[in-house]
Amino acid sequence: LQVLGFEVDTVNSVQFSNHTGYAHWKGQVLNSDELHELYEGLKLNEVNRYDYVLTGYTRDTSFLAMVVDIVQELKQQNSNLVYVCDPVMGDKWNGEGSMYVPEDLLPVYRDKVVPVADIITPNQFEAELLTGRKIHTEKDALEVMDMLHAMGPETVVITSSDLQAPLGNNYLIALGSHRKTKADGTKMTQRIRMESPKVDAVFVGTGDLFAAMLLAWTHKHPNNLKVACEKTVSAMQHVLQRTIKSAKAQAGEGNKPNSAQLELRMVQSKKDIENPEIIVKATVL
Repeated sequence: LQVLGFEVDTVNSVQFSNHTGYAHWKGQVLNSDELHELYEGLKLNEVNRYDYVLTGYTRDTSFLAMVVDIVQELKQQNSNLVYVCDPVMGDKWNGEGSMYVPEDLLPVYRDKVVPVADIITPNQFEAELLTGRKIHTEKDALEVMDMLHAMGPETVVITSSDLQAPLGNNYLIALGSHRKTKADGTKMTQRIRMESPKVDAVFVGTGDLFAAMLLAWTHKHPNNLKVACEKTVSAMQHVLQRTIKSAKAQAGEGNKPNSAQLELRMVQSKKDIENPEIIVKATVL
């Protein structure tokens, strides 16, 4: 976000020695009182005026509830504030979904967070959790995105799914839907599908990167979800291809790269983040 020209005030919901994809990690988790204290400091200085709020990985229900209170207060300060929420709850491995945060976060996301969010970026498993509906076909996915729109957000992007890609098994499908109300009160929905080449490795932090870049590109292309998603997904591809190439070189011929070698090559990808060459095109549905 900073590379793309945004002034960012970062609050670390966790301060860990490293991400949790490693065998070991140590550190602290910010609680809701500590979050509230930081926000109070911003408020006392009257700098609590923001255009965007972006949230990701959280493990605690009271922390999440505090985020909702803060977002609602910030929206009173600036009615145009856009809240981008990545509802990080879990994922699918080999077709089986499981949560990697406490299960009591689901009702808070569903009943409190999603209704105040403007843009959400769940993966397929998270979209299914939020709506209570399984996705087996693209039609199911579009209906699930409609259900999510009905809960509040104008923009819904299912960042990854296990749907069959028209281009074949080596591609991953992402789907986006943007619903806007025109001046005369009618609703218009733009829907897109993206197919990006699968990369055979487990990366950590791709969801965070996706949500941050979607925020930036929807800001720069507010009424064009197609272009915003093409730039987001293309930049992701550049970062992942550079990361896997570098990781394989470090691991050596025939060896599987480890967590450290698979750390996303963000700094090395600065130019691609600033101005991504479009290598993944979106299909308008």
